[in-house]
Amino acid sequence: MNVRYRVELSQAERDQLTDMLSGGKHAARKLKRAQILLAADRGVSEAVIAASVSVGESTVYRTKRRFVEGNLDLALSEEQRPHCGRKLSGKEEALLIATACSSPPEGRARWTLELLAGEMVKRTEHAKLSRETVRRRLKENQLKPWQQDMWCIPQVDGTYVARMEDVLDLYAEKPDRKRPVVCFDESPTQLIGEVRQPIPAAPGQPRRYDYEYRRNGTMNLFVFLDAHRPWRTVKVTERRTAVDFAQCMRDLVDIHYPGANVIRVVMDNLSTHGPGALYEAFPAQEAHRILQRLEIHYTPKHASWLNMVELEIGVLRGQCLDRRIGDRKKLTSEIAAWVEQRNNARARIKWMFNTEKARKKLAHAYPDPVKES
Repeated sequence: MNVRYRVELSQAERDQLTDMLSGGKHAARKLKRAQILLAADRGVSEAVIAASVSVGESTVYRTKRRFVEGNLDLALSEEQRPHCGRKLSGKEEALLIATACSSPPEGRARWTLELLAGEMVKRTEHAKLSRETVRRRLKENQLKPWQQDMWCIPQVDGTYVARMEDVLDLYAEKPDRKRPVVCFDESPTQLIGEVRQPIPAAPGQPRRYDYEYRRNGTMNLFVFLDAHRPWRTVKVTERRTAVDFAQCMRDLVDIHYPGANVIRVVMDNLSTHGPGALYEAFPAQEAHRILQRLEIHYTPKHASWLNMVELEIGVLRGQCLDRRIGDRKKLTSEIAAWVEQRNNARARIKWMFNTEKARKKLAHAYPDPVKES
């Protein structure tokens, strides 16, 4: 560093660098070079600039040199580095991918970048391999072995297929007020209260709320959705016991569909969702009366996606419940307003999947029938 480079900016260049530092989106390294040039223009020494900008003195020197020997754009740009070939060959990269997709070493829950780098050193002739090299090659192949997703693998057998096609056939029927199809499910929701009063929005200022909140327990939502007409309702309860379920079925028969001959109800097969729940909640004669009006159709195990009301619950959470609601009274009133608005708008779930599509798209999952000998 024998040559001393002196930076003298024009007023236009100063304005350009000042504007860059005052706003906009720029790379951190580019902003640091702008700070270096402005400081050098004021006559600040390289050591002081390096300490104030948190870079090495060599970086200050190179930035000044690129400005003096070139121009402002060259000084602000990333200096081209000597080309270096890829650390891993194609064969070694394939080995890395295969290793990342395999089971981790004994005693470890999952692969990490360090573990993969060490494993590649063992399996190849590389003396060392950085975690950054491993990270880049995995990123190129869209692999993140430290991440895991939980999902449920259903057992697709004759019972699964029979229940699936039964529900899909119900959805495909024409509307019949005497024999309506109602989808039913339940969903828990938390009561979240504010510790401090939020500050309302104002021009140029979004609504602000404190990160701290108060958890006031949970409530349960029983959700009903007519599969063939634009109607839904939600019942808020403190629990979701068999007795609560039985009371919902009585509401369905006596309040929501008093003129129907039979109500076909689509639901999942929870332990509380059975005829026995009504006999636990009501006298035998009353339980029998209600069940005479119901025809229950269970979705397959691990196939809640077949219940149309699951989509409606998603809409409810996105449109109404995606905020802090701290007490049951407020929750009930807000949900009631949402239900009224959605019913008045005649909103419906547009169900596109049917039995014919199921047999085509899920043909590989259907059990093979036993051939007669």
